[in-house]
Amino acid sequence: MIAARAIAVFAAASGALAVAFGAFGAHALHGVLDAPALQVWHTAVEYQFWHALALLAVLQAPASRWRNAGAISFALGIVAFCGSLFALALGAPHMLGAITPFGGVCLIGGWIALGCAFWRTAK
Repeated sequence: MIAARAIAVFAAASGALAVAFGAFGAHALHGVLDAPALQVWHTAVEYQFWHALALLAVLQAPASRWRNAGAISFALGIVAFCGSLFALALGAPHMLGAITPFGGVCLIGGWIALGCAFWRTAK
């Protein structure tokens, strides 16, 4: 089982980074990136922040394989989805965009696993 402490630390770090990346995008990148790139950056920040909070919700479920699957899926999704969007906004090769849907699927899987974790505890 993944320790609740590890999930909480990753969630807190992701939340802190989301705030830092948001501020960086609003101040340091404003005027450097064009409007579409800033919108991609903003999308990455929003998804990272919401899914950092979702990781905290995972901690409300009892320890189980479903909770672990949710935590892992959210963590992978944050790294793959948000990370690829940050990179694309900064001008990474468009081929990197192939990672973004994988990250999105991980985020969706995290929500499904979280739902299953709560469903299983209700029985």
